[in-house]
Amino acid sequence: MTEPSSAARRSLIGRAFAGWLKLVRHMAPPTLFFFVGFNLILGTTRLALAEHGIDVKGFATATIAALLVGKAVLVTDSIRFMARFDGAPLIQPILFKSAIYWLCVFLVRLAEALVHYVIEHGTPGGFLPYLVDHFSWSRFLFIQVWLMLLFLLYVTIHELDNLFGHGELRRIFFRWNATETKLTRRRRVRLLARLNRLTEANSVAAMSAPGSRPHDELVTILNELADHPKGKPRE
Repeated sequence: MTEPSSAARRSLIGRAFAGWLKLVRHMAPPTLFFFVGFNLILGTTRLALAEHGIDVKGFATATIAALLVGKAVLVTDSIRFMARFDGAPLIQPILFKSAIYWLCVFLVRLAEALVHYVIEHGTPGGFLPYLVDHFSWSRFLFIQVWLMLLFLLYVTIHELDNLFGHGELRRIFFRWNATETKLTRRRRVRLLARLNRLTEANSVAAMSAPGSRPHDELVTILNELADHPKGKPRE
């Protein structure tokens, strides 16, 4: 009985670790992105106020905020309606997901302010008057505006990566020659547009029939798509 139970325990630990690692991988890109973004905002604010003798500190706050946003993205992505506009033109999922992320972080930041208020005053009773009379809305909204811009940039990059194929953007930016990439990408986009028109105009049966015009055009497009840049390995 000992050996099976030990094996089951190891299997359970392995599954738990795999699940945790999956969550970390999902959360890491937005956390890293917003960590850099928040600290850029903090750095530029510090430079702008330095000539007035105002010292701005907040590296720890920016780090915690990045973790908070990463967690918000992780939780929000698990909601089914986030995929509502996935088949629509790219601008729709970008705006929709950015707005949802922004709203979630807005609510979480208000909840964080409530927690701090309760810790300081011992009761949530006067929180609404505090929000109206004493809360720093200018600073709060300043951060929210920057958050919306960062979310738009992040979601755009994420959607383009999904559209081109996971890892394609990384290869474009860091591995392919710039001139070669432009030519290859333009050619592939045109071929994919041709393929889309071909599939809209012809049935699967027509494209599957050897010797037919749709079949010959399909084979030509697939052969051209299978080509890779000269001197580069196929990836």
